[in-house]
Amino acid sequence: MIRALYTAASGMNAQQANIDTVAHNLANVNTSGFKKSRIEFEDLVYQQTKVAGTPNSQEAEAPIGLEAGLGARAVATARNFSVGNLRSTSSPLDIAIEGQGFLQVTLPGGETGYTRAGNLHLSGQGQIVTNEGLQLKPGITIPAGATSVSISKDGIVSAVVAGQAPQQVGTIELANFQNPAGLEARGGNIFVATTASGNATNGLPGADGTGTLVQGFLEDSNVSVVEEMVNMILGQRAYEANSRVIRAADEMLQQVNNLSR
Repeated sequence: MIRALYTAASGMNAQQANIDTVAHNLANVNTSGFKKSRIEFEDLVYQQTKVAGTPNSQEAEAPIGLEAGLGARAVATARNFSVGNLRSTSSPLDIAIEGQGFLQVTLPGGETGYTRAGNLHLSGQGQIVTNEGLQLKPGITIPAGATSVSISKDGIVSAVVAGQAPQQVGTIELANFQNPAGLEARGGNIFVATTASGNATNGLPGADGTGTLVQGFLEDSNVSVVEEMVNMILGQRAYEANSRVIRAADEMLQQVNNLSR
């Protein structure tokens, strides 16, 4: 009965992590380029009272054993990198990636970050930067006095200055990974590479399996509110079921304590 208390408590802890992940997904339902996550579980060790194959006599052995599981735990957060819906914004610096790939930015420490959020802006020096002021990599600077900016589907950035012909000012490159789910989320729509994700493979949009760019659009979060509400209900019911096991085990212990009265 004591074992049942700890086993059910491990289930409650695991479902708490599940609900936390669902809450994070729902909180970011309107975050551009956000990718939903899910918790993965595994069962804990087993306490074996009798091992399968134990001899019962000189001529027979137990076909099955006797064991008791000791609960469950959350072991991983799997991120889903499916493409979200594209939403028109009519802003010339908003870009969406239609397909696989990540925009590259330079982080404050010089490290390279990767993002799917294409809501870009101009800095005071004319550089194209993210909402957090992180510069695209390779850097692109729009000339002073530019009246319009165009971004082709293969990443060529052109600007028109009054009285001059359009001029190419840079090219946006995309990065791909062998295992995007292994990227480390840093917050602010930024991921960084890890040994699990593998090294980035850089290339032009539309080449080597990377997606193409769409100007004037943003990629919405791939979170489904209905799906997350269902996951929340399932997690809540599992949490309640484990709490009832604790209550039942406590009542059994109470009966044992009352035997001496």
